[in-house]
Amino acid sequence: MKALKYLFTGILFGIVLTKAEVISWYRIYEMFNFQSFHMYGIIGSAVILGIVITQSIKHFKIKSIEGAPITIAPKDKSIWRLLIGGTCFGLGWAMTGACPGPMFVLVGNGASVFLLVIVSAMFGTFLYGILRKHLPH
Repeated sequence: MKALKYLFTGILFGIVLTKAEVISWYRIYEMFNFQSFHMYGIIGSAVILGIVITQSIKHFKIKSIEGAPITIAPKDKSIWRLLIGGTCFGLGWAMTGACPGPMFVLVGNGASVFLLVIVSAMFGTFLYGILRKHLPH
């Protein structure tokens, strides 16, 4: 039963991303060329919503669905890990035309070439797990 909730949420997420044109390579291309506000508006809205939700969780001590307290780890002051991670993320996004969330939605919309992107992302995650102790954190 629990898996059905996650499946339904994923399908709803995919529909919203598709209808908002977030999975459109053209929209992402426009964003990287500073030709359209569409993607910046969506990303900015997500950032603002994330801030409001995070502050609400902290202020009202909201618990998870299972009833466990939600804890937010303190920020690390290291800038290098953010620069390296952000650069890798941005390069991957620019090369594939999609960030991690829409990769699965694109496969669901028939862009089967993104199966290779998903396998590559999983390999990168596996490689990170191996190299993690040698990377700046």
